[in-house]
Amino acid sequence: MENTSYYNLNNRDILREVTVKIGLERIDMQERVTVEVLLDSGTMELVISSEFTRKQEFKLKRIERPIYIRNVDGTFNMKKPIE
Repeated sequence: MENTSYYNLNNRDILREVTVKIGLERIDMQERVTVEVLLDSGTMELVISSEFTRKQEFKLKRIERPIYIRNVDGTFNMKKPIE
């Protein structure tokens, strides 16, 4: 599987991560960039790192209400919310 990183599945090791190549477009500049992303089937939102957006020079807009992230166990993540 080209877009999948895994351990030996024949030995009943679990699949560690699945990545997919996607295209992003900067609407203001009509430029496209192809990136490899982690596919997380447990997430409830689509997120992108602020570091990546700075490096790719994407324009950001602050959202009206911050999004607080919960961990798998239901507790709030200690990092700051998505703004």
